Amino acid sequence: MAKKTQEFTPAWYHEVAPEDTYRAILKWGDPNTFKAPKKGLYRLMKENFGLTDDDFKTKYKTGLEKVKLNIPTKLSPGQISVFEEIVGSENVKLDELTRLKTAYGKTMLDAMRLREGIVENLPDAVLYPRSKEEIEKIVAYCNEQLIPLYVYGGGSSVTRGVECVKGGVQLDLRQHFNKVISFSERMQTITVESGMSGPQLEQVLNNAVKEFGASRAYTCGHFPQSFEYSCVGGWVVTRGAGQNSSYYGKIEDIVLSQEYATPGGIIKSDMYPANATGPSIDEIMMGSEGAFGVLTHVTLRVFKYMPENRCRFSFVFKNWEDGVNAAREVMQGEFGFPSVFRLSDPEETSVAMHLYGVAGTPLDTLMKLGGYMDGERCLMLGFTEGEKHFSKNVFRQIKKICRKYHAMYTTGIVCKSWEHGRFTDPYLREDMGDFGLMMDTLECSVNWDNFMEVYEGVRKECKSREHAIHMTHMSHFYPQGVNLYFIFIAKIDEIPEYLAYQGMILDNIQRYGAAMSHHHGIGKMTAPWLEAQVGRNEMELYRTLKRHFDPNNIMNPGGTLALDLPDEEKRDCTRTQ
Repeated sequence: MAKKTQEFTPAWYHEVAPEDTYRAILKWGDPNTFKAPKKGLYRLMKENFGLTDDDFKTKYKTGLEKVKLNIPTKLSPGQISVFEEIVGSENVKLDELTRLKTAYGKTMLDAMRLREGIVENLPDAVLYPRSKEEIEKIVAYCNEQLIPLYVYGGGSSVTRGVECVKGGVQLDLRQHFNKVISFSERMQTITVESGMSGPQLEQVLNNAVKEFGASRAYTCGHFPQSFEYSCVGGWVVTRGAGQNSSYYGKIEDIVLSQEYATPGGIIKSDMYPANATGPSIDEIMMGSEGAFGVLTHVTLRVFKYMPENRCRFSFVFKNWEDGVNAAREVMQGEFGFPSVFRLSDPEETSVAMHLYGVAGTPLDTLMKLGGYMDGERCLMLGFTEGEKHFSKNVFRQIKKICRKYHAMYTTGIVCKSWEHGRFTDPYLREDMGDFGLMMDTLECSVNWDNFMEVYEGVRKECKSREHAIHMTHMSHFYPQGVNLYFIFIAKIDEIPEYLAYQGMILDNIQRYGAAMSHHHGIGKMTAPWLEAQVGRNEMELYRTLKRHFDPNNIMNPGGTLALDLPDEEKRDCTRTQ
């Protein structure tokens, strides 16, 4: 019998990077956690990019060089002394390595710059405030001294939201500013400091019986892909969405009250479930991305934790159109909404079948025999939750609608496979980047009326580039529309080439009539497209608010939300009628 040839596996770098290297800073999440592309994805990339195993035998631009900078702080000794008086000398960091650790977020551009040792926009100091009062003092002093002030929460921004373009001070909220202020079981609310991380919040709520003497366990209901390494404040100021948002809502549906320290004074919204007392302070402040002030305290609605009532499901449709129509009917059925709800297009479905271990199995063969062909079929997955009978009824109604569109029920096992890796996909970027492969995402919000035009138009432009993989899924569903999430993998290792490709996709998201962001926010990355989307008069309203809260433009300056973006950097790709 012929001996089976062992398949080549690249020598992925799965070691803890030394703390003083660029690699340690660009790495996503846990330093001890790694995720290499599975063999199916590896083969797909070679096939699409015209590569061979030989192309994966030599790494380059790994970012393993030691950080060596010569960028002294621009703060005066007197200014440093004041900050030390406010937060304590141990909570003022001036060394270059600490400053670099909070200089970038987690965009693809950030990773590419760090791989090349490119250091831009370093803060002059990193401060670790311990209380709301300390933050208020810092804001007031920075305003008096005209020192730019930025806020670093979990560091998971994918829009260049935390980047200190004008230098100044970076507030790092992770170390101390992460405590529970109050919990009310009667109101089902919790008030926390804005630096509390997702896992910290969920752990406290799941253990509410022990922590607060509550009668039961609770959940926050907000689980973005960055959940493990993002914080409550970041969710709020970017108007984020968790993967369960079709049931729990986006963060603006979960927030009940906020408090901000702004150069113009303290802003605190009320805590009523609803009112008719003028424009909403909460809505004005959410989405401000640190440009109006520092979010200090936030009160969130919480929900009963009932994982035992989840009904997981997955269906495979013969084509994209059937899947889209079924998803729309589910959201317009008025029987309740699923919690997690996702529909992948044919290309993403093909990759998913490899990732979830379905490709090449008897189930794969059965699907093909039934007419669910690779390259055409589409995967829907998710789960329902809530009260037991409610969850079961929503599941039954989803199943009924999917049968109407001739979908094959593939059980909840596929959904469990997705859950297993729901927070870990960003780790893939590190291994791929070692070989000059770029993996990135962009997302937008669309209405059902223009859904197909946006999907087909943007995808067509994405695929105009040869040797690239483009995947799309729908997530965060509504009766009126949906979030479209584009994932692209390409052989790009030069920053100008990457920026040109990303800009082309953003141009076409706007050109085909979608909102520039559904939940990532705008930051400094997407800011050039913002004014053309919301309108010139509407942008002036934002700027008027900015002048009220921050007349000296010390809060997150340098292009955030296009508030101080030069006209020559703005892009208008809206269609002319």
